[in-house]
Amino acid sequence: MKRPVAAVARRDAAEGTLTLSQVLETYKDGPTTGVFTDGAAHPNPGPGGWGAVYVIDNQIIAQEHGAEPLTTNNRMELRALIAGYRLVPAGRAALVMTDSQLCVDTINTWAAGWEKNGWKRKKGEIKNLELVQELYELARARPEIELGWIRSHNGYRWNEYADALATAYRRAVL
Repeated sequence: MKRPVAAVARRDAAEGTLTLSQVLETYKDGPTTGVFTDGAAHPNPGPGGWGAVYVIDNQIIAQEHGAEPLTTNNRMELRALIAGYRLVPAGRAALVMTDSQLCVDTINTWAAGWEKNGWKRKKGEIKNLELVQELYELARARPEIELGWIRSHNGYRWNEYADALATAYRRAVL
């Protein structure tokens, strides 16, 4: 039995094998304006990458991606968000979206309390503290930018595109 094209595309996207052009050809749904970010490491920890794309009305305004030889998915998610915030021109309002609920909660809910407590939490260390601090500082300096969550691998064009940027380190070409 042959699998439907959409199901194959979702599997390939989840495995990080779609190129940027394949993502644009395959996906059409989802928000058309905002900053979309993603991070990945496989295995976790292991080699990883991150990606961020700033889009207005389905047009790419700016994008960045990078990789590290030994990292974790959470570090890559944070790096993607830092890059995403920096893609937005100063003073411009934007919604930055990530599929990491942990990152959203970290910045929107927990970081203020951790800062008040000398960057300590009640239970254990704050993982990736230097990246959390950098992102939190960016978020405080840019109140016009909202940080929100978006479901991963749901077929939303720009979320899938950010994933393809994040997993570019696995492919020979974008």
